Amino acid sequence: STNQNIKMAAASFLSRFSMIWAFVITLAILAGFTLAGDPFVSCVFEITYITASPLGVPQQVSFALHSLVVVIAVNGKFPGPVITATTNYNVDVSVFNRLDEPLLLAWNGIEMRRNSWQDGVLGTNCPIPPQWNFTYSFQVKDQIGSFFYFPSLHFQRASGGFGPIVINNRDLIPIPFSKPDGDISFMIGDWYTHNHTALRSVLDSGEELGMPDGVLINGKGPYKYNTTVPDGIQYETVNVDPGKTYRIRVHNVGVSTSLNFRIQNHKLLLVETEGRYTSQTNFTDFDIHVGQSYSFLVTMDQNASSDYYIVASARFVNETEWQRVTGVGILHYSNSKGHTSGPLPLPATDVSHPWSVMNQQRAIKQNTSASGARPNPQGSYHYGQINITDTYILRSMPPTKINGSLRSTLNGVSFLNPSTPMTLADKHRLKGVYKLDFPSRPVDSKPPRLGSSIINATYKGFIQVIFQNNDTKLQTFHIDGYSFYVVAMDFGNWTEDRKGSYNNWDAISRSTIEVYPGAWTAVLISLDNVGVWNIRAENLDRWYLGQETYMRIINPEENGKTDMGQPQNALYCGALRSMQKEQLRSSATSILNGQLNLILTFMMLLFASVTTFC
Repeated sequence: STNQNIKMAAASFLSRFSMIWAFVITLAILAGFTLAGDPFVSCVFEITYITASPLGVPQQVSFALHSLVVVIAVNGKFPGPVITATTNYNVDVSVFNRLDEPLLLAWNGIEMRRNSWQDGVLGTNCPIPPQWNFTYSFQVKDQIGSFFYFPSLHFQRASGGFGPIVINNRDLIPIPFSKPDGDISFMIGDWYTHNHTALRSVLDSGEELGMPDGVLINGKGPYKYNTTVPDGIQYETVNVDPGKTYRIRVHNVGVSTSLNFRIQNHKLLLVETEGRYTSQTNFTDFDIHVGQSYSFLVTMDQNASSDYYIVASARFVNETEWQRVTGVGILHYSNSKGHTSGPLPLPATDVSHPWSVMNQQRAIKQNTSASGARPNPQGSYHYGQINITDTYILRSMPPTKINGSLRSTLNGVSFLNPSTPMTLADKHRLKGVYKLDFPSRPVDSKPPRLGSSIINATYKGFIQVIFQNNDTKLQTFHIDGYSFYVVAMDFGNWTEDRKGSYNNWDAISRSTIEVYPGAWTAVLISLDNVGVWNIRAENLDRWYLGQETYMRIINPEENGKTDMGQPQNALYCGALRSMQKEQLRSSATSILNGQLNLILTFMMLLFASVTTFC
């Protein structure tokens, strides 16, 4: 039979290539494979450069590389493939770095419960050197919803390397709406025709990046909706059937531009954001800020006289001057009678009236009666009744010169990542790698400084964090390892008496939040996840220039139950680089050059009852 032939071929191959078999066994051990039925998702990601011109103009790398035309792809795809899992599944992602510079993958919104070792940022992981392999192993514990992965180093996200993550409910927990007829992901973001190395050079020279060259929707440029769009650009087309309802997941993976998302003549019913079901509200259009993820239900209830525009356009800028920063795709009904034409639909709210724009975000509430990752309703956790133990006011200012270089700050500190990750430094008891002296409030009496200063937070504390944006640009902030309750936002400077305006009943819980210029956003966090967790600006320019810190949370009575500890395959660097063993690159190369599919087939036959593959 066919299955017998596959088994015989696989057995023959593995007997001839003992090194490859050893690699497979290593993956199995790292992933915690058992034959007891533990749910498991396994992915192999090869990160490479590929040629692409999504705006009709090749993205240029630095002149030193002779203006090669590249974007960063995952398994040859831009954007990368979706990772689909279910609550509490274990996930293995074996990453092969084929770039010419170090790499880390981060997992926006995945909480990495008890396991900050897998977080994929410089404070927790040594970079994967070029031509090396590293396997991330983590559990999507108590999570559902829409997230994404991306490269976290060297501004690389500006060149791609990102893709969606979908975590489904367990079968025993119903979703709070009828099962959609389909599931569609949109990766939207601003785009520059110069790649990440060139953009880094601009920032290193002390200049701002300026206006992007366009917006991509799923890695493709705009439909030719008017004469300003060049001919020959590939655009995204989404095929749908009339009368059906689709779950549309939208992620802003861009550099620094907030985008307004809309589908011509169709309502967007908001149902979930970053792992939490929302009260269901209809919108004609929706602002999605850098690093944020949302999902909507969209019913195909229009006539099919023509196709419809899908639009993602720049917000909180001079929209007349920024007209080119617009992504346009096509929604195509299966019985459509013609192409769409005419002007693009406009957002319902005007950014010149910031109160009305902020009210859209204030309208996002938690669906308190729905169950999420657990059977109990989301509203059963009464966060508003818990006493606040600490307050941190994190103030961002416009970039400034420190020691002659342009830098961004939080509370006057521009973060310098130590050469040794803080997780490794703690494990191996290294001193002087970082300092636990990050100021809990802005310090106006001292000049801005560089430093590896982090927050020394208290395990099982319940803190409020105030993001105070005194910069001139809208910013989004993200906290790894956690979701937080967004209890208030307003213009002006936060003061203690504003606590009286907090939403203590049905505030949305999420991991990435916008902060309008000249405004503040307050969030509440229960510190129950041990580890070292990144707090960062999602706007890549501000993040690159130092607008981040970390929160260190240690259980003083650690017994192995709240921290999983250093993984066996941890990479070493910095002060511990002498502990790193050289990898056998040839065996990894052979796997990816023609033998990977056979290995995966063999593994699937062995572990079909417990394993799925990306």
